[in-house]
Amino acid sequence: MELNWFIVDETIKRSLNEDLGRGDITTDSIVPVGTQAFGHFIAKEAGVVAGITVAARTFQLLSPDIQMRLRYKDGEKVVAGELIAEIEGPARPILWGERVALNFLQRMSGIAALTAEMVSKVQKYGVEIIDTRKTTPGLRLLEKYAVRQGGGVNHRMGLDDAVLIKDNHIAVAGGIIPAIKVVKANASHMVKIEVEVENEKEVLEALEAGADVIMLDNMDPEEMAKMVKLIDKKAVVEASGNVNLNTVEAIAKTGVDVISVGALTHSVTSLDISLDLFHR
Repeated sequence: MELNWFIVDETIKRSLNEDLGRGDITTDSIVPVGTQAFGHFIAKEAGVVAGITVAARTFQLLSPDIQMRLRYKDGEKVVAGELIAEIEGPARPILWGERVALNFLQRMSGIAALTAEMVSKVQKYGVEIIDTRKTTPGLRLLEKYAVRQGGGVNHRMGLDDAVLIKDNHIAVAGGIIPAIKVVKANASHMVKIEVEVENEKEVLEALEAGADVIMLDNMDPEEMAKMVKLIDKKAVVEASGNVNLNTVEAIAKTGVDVISVGALTHSVTSLDISLDLFHR
């Protein structure tokens, strides 16, 4: 997955405007114009780097005279204490952008690190770890990019990518079969149809209606394994609900094809990364 830099630039600019407001009164009071600085981005804990190019772009938008030398690329594993990147240039804009750049880098690296842990637990079962739409508003592109850097796979980017019929759609439509029937009558034949199910009856209805993907929602592993056998490769099987580092391997053992994990983006802990500056 490549970043759309037009969208990324707009995201960075909004974030800088939010933080800077009318100006950095602390930095502008203390640091004379023309002061130069250099610094180190240090990983304070082990993880996977993601967003280092976004951090670099944040500083570039503030001043083209700021240079970053990257020691690690997005997607590379880092251990605690490692130097991730060096920065050099005018001190004022470096300080103006420090927090925003670190926010992107820390959060995206946290997402990549958690994804990599999940992937390592299931890869021997041939199961993919995928994300969800439970992302931070305005940061979906960056967060889904971070998932890819950790070895995960993206689910739909938005509501216009594919059909996902969930419990509320089913309730409003009057059931799984009528919901899928209406979708097939209105959507392009090129669009995949996924339906969320909670029990065997709903699995059978999804199969009868011709769903392309069946999401087993909040089932225990024993029930999931039973449903995988019932579906018998007639549809892609996705597991969802209560997925964490303690449960993901047991879910993978059931034979599902993919496991969607909202926690990758909705409750991830940012990776601890610092920026230490020095006077030139």
